[in-house]
Order: sequence, then C-alpha cells, then structure tokens
Amino acid sequence: MSELTHLTSDGRAEMVDVSDKQETARRARARAVVHVSPETAGAVARGEAKKGDVIGVARIAGIQAAKRTHELIPLCHPLSLSFVGVEGTIDEAAGAIELIAEARTTGPTGVEMEALTAVTVAALTVYDMVKGIERGASIGEVELLEKSGGRSGVYRREAQ
Repeated sequence: MSELTHLTSDGRAEMVDVSDKQETARRARARAVVHVSPETAGAVARGEAKKGDVIGVARIAGIQAAKRTHELIPLCHPLSLSFVGVEGTIDEAAGAIELIAEARTTGPTGVEMEALTAVTVAALTVYDMVKGIERGASIGEVELLEKSGGRSGVYRREAQ
C-alpha cells in the first residue's frame, strides 16, 4: 500500500487522513511519448490530422483530466489545483510526440497523480486523433519527471 492509503482493521482500504500534514507549495511534472511514423508526425506538425489541432486538443484534454483525477483514481484526494499545463513537441524524424504535464497546488498532499493523469489522457487523446492515419501508434515512457514540496522534498528522475 502507498503512503496515501492504508487498510483498516477489517481490511478495507481508505484514504489516509492528511489533516495533520503541513500545507506546502507542491509541484509535479510528468512525461509521455506517443510513437508514430515520421509521416504521421509530419501530418500532426503541419496540422493535417483529420480531427484538427492534435496538440491543442490534447492539451485541453490533459488539463481537464488533471482536474478530475480524484474521480478517476480510487482513494486519491481531491485537490484545489493552482496550475495545470500540458505542452507537446513533435520530432518528425523520430516519429515521436512528447507530452509534458505540470501540476501545482498548495496543500497537504502532492500532485504527482494529477500530472501523471494529465499527461496520460493527453497521450490517449493524441492516439485518438491520429488513429485514422495510423492504427499502429503506441504510447510509452509515461513517467514522473520531478516533484517538489512536502515532507519527502524534491525528486528528479535521472536522465537515462
């Protein structure tokens, strides 16, 4: 069990009580990559996807998802987010669409799940918008890049 959940004496999972935790500024960044062919990446970069502005729609979908994380992930605390942003970059030659999401709040618990939810839904949106061009698109490298705030301090994924 993670530190955010625990089992009760009768074996039920429940949210951890964070009412005694100090409110601090918290920030998290997450990444996902959608792998496509160079031709599909080029079509996205040129705005030629049949469904429209792929990155723009993915950004909105990711932001909406972050705001609903507590509805999607069991036992996740609802947070008052102060910022959510999703950015996308396209590497046509490599056939890669990289998405980075950032979430921020001031509160007693972190925003890692919100950043991860944002970037994952943004990647799913990219897939949905390019599947008419390329069914073989895949989503990979969903990962937490960094987080700050709270008792555990700063975490940064080491470059690989």
